[in-house]
Amino acid sequence: MLNKIKNHILLVEKFEADSIELIEKFRIDYLGKKGILNDFFAAFKEVPNHEKKDFGQCVNELKNKAQEKVNQLKEALQKSKENSGSGIDLTMSAEAFPLGSRHPLAIVKNEIVEIFARLGFTISEGPEIEDDWHNFSALNLPEEHPARDMQDTFFIQTNPDVLLRTHTSSVQVRFMENNQPPIRTLSPGRVFRNEAISARAHCIFHQIEGLYIDEHVSFADLKQTLLHFAQEFFGKDTEIRLRPSYFPFTEPSAEVDISCNICKSEGCNICKYTGWVEILGCGMVDPNVLENCGIDSKKYSGFAFGMGIERITMLKYQIKDLRLFFENDIRFLEQFTNA
Repeated sequence: MLNKIKNHILLVEKFEADSIELIEKFRIDYLGKKGILNDFFAAFKEVPNHEKKDFGQCVNELKNKAQEKVNQLKEALQKSKENSGSGIDLTMSAEAFPLGSRHPLAIVKNEIVEIFARLGFTISEGPEIEDDWHNFSALNLPEEHPARDMQDTFFIQTNPDVLLRTHTSSVQVRFMENNQPPIRTLSPGRVFRNEAISARAHCIFHQIEGLYIDEHVSFADLKQTLLHFAQEFFGKDTEIRLRPSYFPFTEPSAEVDISCNICKSEGCNICKYTGWVEILGCGMVDPNVLENCGIDSKKYSGFAFGMGIERITMLKYQIKDLRLFFENDIRFLEQFTNA
């Protein structure tokens, strides 16, 4: 038995390894719970008394040498890695990869959403391909309305009409059909209209529309909500004015202007020397729209508003050409890296 232990001591002294896997296998073979050393310790009780002292010394020597060998090999392997520079990816580029940036429309959309989220508005989304009911009829648009014409809307099929949505109001219709007041929702998304592409118009653009329905909602609530938004987004000194307008789905309706923050209302090219810049449309939700969506118009009232994200972005960053948002020009997008 002693000769067997001494043979293992010689094997341990001669053992070499150049990988962590081999070192770990060696450690388990000798020092593991089911290793060789445990077998020797288990055999200790069968050793004659006069040999126990020598046997114990040899087993301890084997244990110490095995542990030393493991430590020695691990240190040698670590030093070898440090000297050879392993762990460094030699194929990596010497120059840092340039970081991208968020699109200016996404930056502005997120900022708008954050402002209204603090007022309790939640996000609602819907399909970009819509039917006539959700895009037109439920919103009180008459059959002869110009928006229903082929030259203004991208129709996918007719009878029944299926089309690319012309506004995100269709999302609000779907939300009202599936939820009862109180409702406070914000609907951002992409919309489509059959328009010639120019510096001021595009066939694709983005809208964000808000809807608030509850008992005793008044036009004063609408005005204060929009004033809060304008001052949060454009600055605390911003003023708003509401001009009477017409939308089929709201009554009364209004266009909202803000005081020009470029010239401080003194007159410039941006505000066309009026001191005011139009940013959105709004109004009190027409009772017919509420009834179409299954909401009692005698009990509930509400307001709605909608704005083009492109227009808000152009005002914020003084961008003069709408087409820049869709061209993916790196020179343009790089300007928003720190935005």
